Amino acid sequence: MRRLLVTGAGGSPALNFIRSLRLTSEPFHIIGVDSNRFHLALSPADEKHLVPPAADPDYVPVLQQLIAEREPGFLFAQPDPEIAVVSEHRDDLNVRTYLPSRETVKVCQDKFQSFDLWREAGLKVPETRLVRSRDELADIFSMFGEAWLRPVTGAAGRGSLHANDLQSAIDWIDFNKGWGRYTAAEYLSPDSVTWQSIWKEGELVVAQGRKRLYWGYADRTLSGVTGITGAAITVSDPVTDDVALKAIAAVDARPHGVFSVDMTYDKKGVPNPTEINIGRFFTTHLFFSQAGLNMPSILLQLAFGEEPTIPAQRINPLPAGLLWIRGMDTEPYLTTLDSVDAYDRELEIRRKRLATSEGVAP
Repeated sequence: MRRLLVTGAGGSPALNFIRSLRLTSEPFHIIGVDSNRFHLALSPADEKHLVPPAADPDYVPVLQQLIAEREPGFLFAQPDPEIAVVSEHRDDLNVRTYLPSRETVKVCQDKFQSFDLWREAGLKVPETRLVRSRDELADIFSMFGEAWLRPVTGAAGRGSLHANDLQSAIDWIDFNKGWGRYTAAEYLSPDSVTWQSIWKEGELVVAQGRKRLYWGYADRTLSGVTGITGAAITVSDPVTDDVALKAIAAVDARPHGVFSVDMTYDKKGVPNPTEINIGRFFTTHLFFSQAGLNMPSILLQLAFGEEPTIPAQRINPLPAGLLWIRGMDTEPYLTTLDSVDAYDRELEIRRKRLATSEGVAP
């Protein structure tokens, strides 16, 4: 039985990684670690251990202790801060990791560095400035009249804001003490798509596109972005595929590991790369696993030096239009977009009947 160590084991992304592996016929012993004891209690791991936060100097030594004691064959880190530390200390941990190069991890976790490389490669990207002063912020507003503000590092839209005027943008960066740590970019649109892929030493193993239909609980944040996908559909779009491949090539000539490319559509409908979630799967990857494309299982086979079981069609092997719906305190639901559209069609029929007074009680 393979023994795996999973970090952030109580969070939704790692939970879906574990659930994906449980869908296979192979038994696994999951050693779950988390820096939040409440999240840890929720984890479906076989054994659970509390660890310090990734920024704590004891984080790596505690991991080393656990690896020596529990002897996992593979370590999968899910939260970005932990990926950064594990990447830097991979040679000190005595366990497989299957991560991209250290430099690639650093570049992808820095949104401004990624933007620079994409622009140099000729990709369509939103005009972006590192904001160190009010004058630099004003430049973006003079061009576009609005801006998308976000920290240089971080995930799930934390700290982001769509600012419609310069003073609001200044106040937001002041409030977050973000001068020199924020970017201001041309605002594109609320529509986005993600392209999740696995690579082996420069060769694409498998990739699948997924378009987000809406953010869950978007009304609870100023930006409207929560990092919680409410519903998403599988897509197969050659333009998206091409942009994602070029975005990856611009940051790493020999990609290895997991590269999840986030793209936002501009006002002309062109997908612009905005970040690569490096070394990890996006939160809802259980969507693909339940639909028949189990990327965590493929990753494990690669990490242990095996030939992975992959579809004949390596890019977008899943049919387009599969729908994944999520909510709080409910199991996610796999269906099709057409089946949900049927609700709209039924309501439209009822409205037409009302308009003609047909079927209305006297």
